[in-house]
Amino acid sequence: MAWLAAGEGYEITLEDGRVVARRVGGRQLKTLPKALRDSPEVDRLRRLTEWLDRHEASCVAQVDAWMVSSLPVPTELIARVWPDAAWQTALRDMAVVGDDPDEVGFLRDVTADGELKVVDLDGETVRLSPRTVTLPHPVLLPDLDDVRDFAADLGITQKVEQIHRATWARPDGTEETEGKAGGRAATATEVRDYAGGKFASRFGLAARATSLGYRVSGGYATCKVRDGGRGTEASVWIGEPYWDGESETGGLSWHDEDGRAVRLSEVGPVAWSEGMRMAAALYAGRTIEEGGDA
Repeated sequence: MAWLAAGEGYEITLEDGRVVARRVGGRQLKTLPKALRDSPEVDRLRRLTEWLDRHEASCVAQVDAWMVSSLPVPTELIARVWPDAAWQTALRDMAVVGDDPDEVGFLRDVTADGELKVVDLDGETVRLSPRTVTLPHPVLLPDLDDVRDFAADLGITQKVEQIHRATWARPDGTEETEGKAGGRAATATEVRDYAGGKFASRFGLAARATSLGYRVSGGYATCKVRDGGRGTEASVWIGEPYWDGESETGGLSWHDEDGRAVRLSEVGPVAWSEGMRMAAALYAGRTIEEGGDA
């Protein structure tokens, strides 16, 4: 960003998200001069920084939503937003799939013609120009461990957690027998693997949910995904909204777009993984007892 005149013989600019100053044509100062701290020019740059932070966060949130729901994204849209640094940061190195669902590549660049340049799992840089691409949820990626190993070899880091996202697969036999970590009854609609995590207060449990990016509605922490074109909401009981005593995590269940409980045997792979991820993340913040009776 260029240096801007700020009066009092100073110029200002943004550097790493903060306002810095210098004497006109001189060297950058270590601190912002007192004469500039309340100036309109500095205030405008600070508000610009706040907007840029919000914009970057919204780009990351949008890419995360595309990935969690494995929504097809128009290639033209990715090409149009790519010049924006915030969008580029969120999209770069995301695993993408074009027309062939078995051909996964990491997005590295976009050409002037709007083609996506990706590095495939053979280490070759190829160009994709399908009408849409998908940023698949990792639970849907074939040979996920191999994809992770390849990404590590390339030194790939992702702004949006995708290939190294914690995943859970629905246990075999869910529709046949009952049990906690193995099979469950055909009519079961609740998982209690992460129930019973104790917290000092319901407020603390709710605060943990919101800090992790989950919505708190009534007595539940929830997350919505689209799985196989169907909307599903996972929810974990966290206690009555106005309860001020100790609280603990309850069971995990899923509901369809009409609010009906979904049988465990009918929960899709992405909805299952994201629901279990939420329940596990909440449970991880529980109070751990210490001492001989723990």
